Amino acid sequence: MLECKDCEFCEILPDGHRTFKCDPFVNVKEDACIAKWQLIRLDMLVASYQKMIEWQAKMAPLQNKIFKYMQREIEDMDETERWKVDSDEDVEPSDTD
Repeated sequence: MLECKDCEFCEILPDGHRTFKCDPFVNVKEDACIAKWQLIRLDMLVASYQKMIEWQAKMAPLQNKIFKYMQREIEDMDETERWKVDSDEDVEPSDTD
């Protein structure tokens, strides 16, 4: 089996970072290349998901503050517009029987 480090489509940078120039739809050397390519993509997907979760955790306190502020504003607006509602609607009808 051909190792990635020996493949012509793998480039190892001086800092140890690997760059893969292979394309599973065009230039597959071996069957194992597709499995390795899938693992690399899956790892990238998981890393992206973890970064998104970290970002959401940072934004959660700000979102809570915004939701509370908006809720207060909406309640204040409702309270200020109560005078427009007919006062008879607020009073329960009494039984005159």
